[in-house]
Amino acid sequence: MTTYTQRATAAFLLLLMAGFTACQTQDPSARAPGSATPSAPAALAERDRPFTLVASGDVLPHDSIIRQARADAGGTGYDFRPMLAGVTPVVSQADVAICHMETVYGTDGQYTGYPLFRSPPEVAEALAATGYDTCSTASNHTLDAGAAGIHRTLDALDRAGVQHSGSARTAGEAAGTTMLRAGSAQIAHLSYTYGTNGIPLPEGRPWAVNLIDADRILADARAARGKGADVVVVSVHWGSEWQEAPDAQQLDLGSRLTAARTGGRPDIDLVLGTHAHVPQAYEKVNGTWIVYGMGDQIAGAMVNHQGAHDPRGNESSIARFTFSPPAHEGARWEVTKAEFVPQWFDVGTNRVVNLNSALAQGADVGAVRDRIREVVLSRGAAQDGLVMAE
Repeated sequence: MTTYTQRATAAFLLLLMAGFTACQTQDPSARAPGSATPSAPAALAERDRPFTLVASGDVLPHDSIIRQARADAGGTGYDFRPMLAGVTPVVSQADVAICHMETVYGTDGQYTGYPLFRSPPEVAEALAATGYDTCSTASNHTLDAGAAGIHRTLDALDRAGVQHSGSARTAGEAAGTTMLRAGSAQIAHLSYTYGTNGIPLPEGRPWAVNLIDADRILADARAARGKGADVVVVSVHWGSEWQEAPDAQQLDLGSRLTAARTGGRPDIDLVLGTHAHVPQAYEKVNGTWIVYGMGDQIAGAMVNHQGAHDPRGNESSIARFTFSPPAHEGARWEVTKAEFVPQWFDVGTNRVVNLNSALAQGADVGAVRDRIREVVLSRGAAQDGLVMAE
């Protein structure tokens, strides 16, 4: 039985804790004149700090990839971490890291590659271990396993601590905005796909996956601003497979998205493309960077539309952008450094290789790196400051 003294003591402790919490969350500007503000310099430094954002291409586990993950786990379970270890330093050192989870997850060992993908959920654990904070999940394969596949995929990403954007389990989730923080900056991550390979949206779930619609994307971007987003990043699964040059849809949509402004401020701060299976160009359009296509980060040996093995399907880039705080009230966070890191998925070892790392050696590696660089810079990005980095 609780005594009066015990109740009084508990009440006092609750009041004391409430006062402590209030002190912790108090706006420094509301402090009494002359009171100490020891956290002010730190808060100022946080507000003025640039942040780095990295993004990479399609994670597309074919049957050969699933077998390798099984082997890397010693025959029990699946371990995708060794495949991604080569780019972990690049990804984990960024303030915000974005991946593209193209496939959905299966269950009870029922895992398949092309054409209807059902990947082991352990992929999510590897993405988290590599350093990814969020993944776009809107792709032409999002409905490969129906609504159940979306549930399994997002549940696994949640368990791993990786946020996601582009598909949803509920209408409420679909109406929300994926937000991340880097220092004082709030970053909104939006994601859309051109289609779902003809698979219809689940009955009663028109919100299950975000489809590309320019008006809808801009409305979502403006809504994200209204929720406090300082930087709005849009992932788009678009373009023509095996085509290095951006197609008409990419050029038209990219131009429209980057031209949109509200109150003189761009509605979108970065556009990230996936789907084409090959590296595509980076370009600054209307003052905003577009990565038309990053290529496949993880994929088995790829066969193009002519039925021939095409090594470009295992070449890609990691985009890295440094955003600096607004120069004045109402201005945007500006990209003050634009970089790309060439990468390659070695289908011999089933490992992602950073082609600019000290471990990447040999003439063949150099030729792949040069080919990626040529495509990435093919639309004049070097003149706008894009550089190849480690």
